[in-house]
Formats: sequence, C-alpha cells, structure tokens
Amino acid sequence: MASEYSDIKFEIKGKIGIIKFNRPKALNSFGGNIIPDTIAALRVLNEHPDTVFTVLTGEGRFFSAGADVRGVKGLSGPTEYKNAGEKKLKFLQGFSYATELLRSMIDHKKVFVLALNGPGVGGGAAWFPGIADIVLASNTAWLQCPFSALGLVPENGSALSFAQHIGIHRTNDFLMFGTKLTAQELLAAGMYNRVWDLTGDAFQAEVVKFLEGQLEVNDGKSMMEMKRLQNAPIRDQRMMAVVNAVDALAERFVEDAPTKRFEMKMKELEEKSKAKAKI
Repeated sequence: MASEYSDIKFEIKGKIGIIKFNRPKALNSFGGNIIPDTIAALRVLNEHPDTVFTVLTGEGRFFSAGADVRGVKGLSGPTEYKNAGEKKLKFLQGFSYATELLRSMIDHKKVFVLALNGPGVGGGAAWFPGIADIVLASNTAWLQCPFSALGLVPENGSALSFAQHIGIHRTNDFLMFGTKLTAQELLAAGMYNRVWDLTGDAFQAEVVKFLEGQLEVNDGKSMMEMKRLQNAPIRDQRMMAVVNAVDALAERFVEDAPTKRFEMKMKELEEKSKAKAKI
C-alpha cells in the first residue's frame, strides 16, 4: 500500500490509520504529490472497514511550512489574458486541489486526529486544526499564517473554522495580523486538545499510545457517531466557507496582489543572502 504514495507515509496500525507528510527536507511544504497522496489516503481510510481514527501528522521537525514562496511563480501563467474572467478561471482551476482536500477532511467518516509534530505555517497552519476532530501537539508546534503580509486571504475556510474553536477576536488577531501562537497559547485558547513535551519518534509513539488507550475504554462506532452528530449541522457551512475563501483568493490573484507581495519578499530574501555572503 505504501508504494502507491511518493510524498506521504501511509500505514494502518490496528484501528488507527496514519497519514504522514514525508517531505522533511522541504519542511513538508505543499509540493510534489503531497496533496494528491493525502487525498487518496483519506479516501482509502474513509471506507476502511476496521479503522476508527485517522491521524494526519508530519515527518521531521515541521508539520508543514505550507506553500513555498518560490512556488507562486508557477501561478503566474501567461502574461496576457483576454479579460479578467479568463484570468480568474485560471486561478480557480489552480486551487481545485485544495477544495477537494478540505472536502475530504470535512466529510471524513472516521475520527480525524491532527497530530502536530512541529510548527505549521500558512496553509500548514490554517487548513487542518479547525477541521480536525481532535488536535494533539508537540510543545514545538507553533502556528503562524502570514496571509495579509503576502496579499492573500485566510485560506480554505479557516476564517470560520478557527472562529468556531477560538472565537472571532482571537481569530482576527491570528489570521488578520499574522500573529505567531505557541502550542501552550493554542492549548489555552481551545484549539489544541493536548500538548506533550515530546518531539520526533517519541511524540509519534505517544499519539498512538494515547489513541490505543481510548480504544481500550471507548466503543469505536460510538466515537464516530459522536463525530457525525456534531459535524452534520455545520458541514454545509464549512464547505461554503471553503468555496468563499477560494473565490476571494482567486480575486486577489486577479488583482496581482500576491504576485507583487511575493516578488517583494523574494527581493528581501535575495538581499539578505547577499548581505550574509559579504560577511
């Protein structure tokens, strides 16, 4: 089964399915096949007859750095469009993978556990915690979303899903201002369920041990039914938030705001690199 995937590790341990981002050298950024592989594995686990928990985690010191700043060049496309409508359609098509990823998580039948082995940035911070049913985290798992600094918008329904967990004012501060929040701050705010002073393999082992402990004392079907009953009334609301966010993001690219911001950031990085080279 694992050989079917190039950028994730996928395994099933009893009643626990584990999807692990596996691009550690790139800080598990959303390149290669990491998103298609994750969607495919979620589909397998959604229909698996025996699993109760689906765990999403990462290999290495980061959970995910989100999109690579250099990757935005791939979104630039042709320099000329016939009109703004053609330009927007191009970007909407480019973001379709993210819409399907979020739908796969929102509609997932199993108890969806996010195991944050380390920091999350941008999409790596915004897309998953608000959708997960349970969030387990290493004490190193800080989150930050510099969307405004890059001319973007809170991605894939995160404006709603974060507000549902930590409230509107905290969400505004986090997503509007790009505030960096520590694991302990997110635990206190209600976004994380548990934080452990563990990293690497020790953290991953603790996640499995904790979930196996829950399976010893709780009925799997009852836990999945709890998830279904809680999520059914908000399912359409969350999907509509994803659609609205994708639309708003495409409009930002029609306006060229992210492209200009990314170019500015790239120049800043190049200048810093030159300055270090002179030292």
